[in-house]
Amino acid sequence: MVKVKTFYITTAIDYVNAPPHLGHAYEKIAADVLARWHRLKGEDVFFLTGTDEHAQKNEQAAKASKMKTKDFVDRNVKKFQELCVALNISQDRFIRTTEKDHVKISQDLFKKVHDAGDIYKGTYEGYYCTGCEAFKTEKDLKKGKCPEHDKEPDWLKEESYFFKMSKYTDKILKLVSQKGFIEPEGRRLEIYNRVKSEGLKDLSVSRVNREWGIPVPVDDKHKIYVWFDALINYVSGVDYSGGKYKKYWPADIHMIGKGINWFHTVIWPAMLMAAGIPVPKKVYVHGYVNMKGKKMSKSLGPVIDPVELAKKYSADALRYFLIKDIPFGEDGDFSEDDLKTRINGELVSDLGNLITRVLTIYEKTPVEIKGKPELEKELNLKKIEELMNKFELHHAIDEVFHFIRAANKYINDTEPWKLEGEKLGHVLYNLFETIRIVSILVSPFLPESSEKINKQLGIKPGKLEDCKFRDWKTKPKKGDYLFKKI
Repeated sequence: MVKVKTFYITTAIDYVNAPPHLGHAYEKIAADVLARWHRLKGEDVFFLTGTDEHAQKNEQAAKASKMKTKDFVDRNVKKFQELCVALNISQDRFIRTTEKDHVKISQDLFKKVHDAGDIYKGTYEGYYCTGCEAFKTEKDLKKGKCPEHDKEPDWLKEESYFFKMSKYTDKILKLVSQKGFIEPEGRRLEIYNRVKSEGLKDLSVSRVNREWGIPVPVDDKHKIYVWFDALINYVSGVDYSGGKYKKYWPADIHMIGKGINWFHTVIWPAMLMAAGIPVPKKVYVHGYVNMKGKKMSKSLGPVIDPVELAKKYSADALRYFLIKDIPFGEDGDFSEDDLKTRINGELVSDLGNLITRVLTIYEKTPVEIKGKPELEKELNLKKIEELMNKFELHHAIDEVFHFIRAANKYINDTEPWKLEGEKLGHVLYNLFETIRIVSILVSPFLPESSEKINKQLGIKPGKLEDCKFRDWKTKPKKGDYLFKKI
């Protein structure tokens, strides 16, 4: 029996101090595209997303709303779960860090690292940014403010447990020197240069006198530092030490935003090394979704509700725009006008028009769909696979639409409305086979549209291996337009 290849992909887990914004949507969509792509390849995929619930800022936001922290968190978590539904995200698990299994695994791993001598008690004094949930050095600040949140950090002095991260400087330097561990390459060089020039300092991994958080297993006066707890979700999400963990770990890809690169490529691997757990295979660092050049975030604004956008324009339209218009790994700008242009252009005029034209011709003149492949030469499947492997998602979907545009040109060139009998059957064979293959290739990006195409063609969803011309066996039936012009 051939062993099926596994693929484990994660997003960052989201703070729930405020409702989700377009940046959360972008990361989930990109991860979902990759998860669906690997399922198309026949791989055994596990896709994890979820919420980070023990942050101090969640507690502060709850107090500002005059709510109990747990009630506040529960209310906002639902909004992130609704986001996944609204965007057609195909996660295998939505993890919450307040779940019992995660709490237990976090405490077990804290104790394991502590008992191994890599966690000790001391006192911490320094700048602390609540927005980042992290201590900052003066070098991290710009004009005395956190560059991520444009706020001055607080000065804190308190008892703390420390993780001996400095002990792992050489191992981390070796890890981040490996090309491919962090992508894009520029993000890897940032981390490598920082570790090489500054080394690693011991990390404060507990907070004292806090009501909200996971108790430190060796000292219940302390709560586990939110990042030490949150990062563990990647192993607790696959039931650490159980069968699912053994099957899927180490993760193939942690997908994260550039603001949390250090946590995932330095702190997290050092924690794993201390606990005797293999490090992830790759961390992919994407850019920000901006609006008029300004970062979109809950603390800085402006914020656009992605659920409302999906309701207004459809999940597929929003998915397509964010993948197509933002070169993966770079920052990109969101504009509602540009979204409308994409809908009216590629989605209505190219894809939707192709389906409607072909099915209308067949409906008017039903013939036997049979012929020789002529359009197959327009499909460059190898190039699409290469682009997906290089995480050039925007180029990959563009290559799929090259195939769609070639089919529309074929209609214009052959003028099937003037044909009948065998000649018409031959042209329709090429067009229906093209559409069937298109439905497979767009399914990671436009899952709802792919389902609608399959229903009109009267076929079941295909795999990547089915992207080749074959005999036609069904009688298609025209349905509703895929996209409506704005």
